[in-house]
Amino acid sequence: MSKFDDRANAFESKFAHDAEMQFRAEARRNKLLGLWAAELLGKSGSDADDYAKEVVKSDFEEAGDEDVYRKVSGDLGDRADETTIRAKMQTLMAEAKAQLLSESS
Repeated sequence: MSKFDDRANAFESKFAHDAEMQFRAEARRNKLLGLWAAELLGKSGSDADDYAKEVVKSDFEEAGDEDVYRKVSGDLGDRADETTIRAKMQTLMAEAKAQLLSESS
């Protein structure tokens, strides 16, 4: 039974690690998205950082990415359309995961 328990513990640990990494990647992506949107809004320095924090916080309103999309889309208005924002979210997710991977190496 010990090998079974060891295997179960290993799966649980991997699941917890993967969930944590996904959370960190989404938070990093949201920060990067906030900085990108802040630039489009003409914000810089601490104003851009504060806006990025607002975008990160918006992700806690509901599950999934729609709350983040709504926040950024609403703030940007016609500075960026839905396709542009969603594409940016995808590319920044890949960038966020790459950053986290390089940090853990």
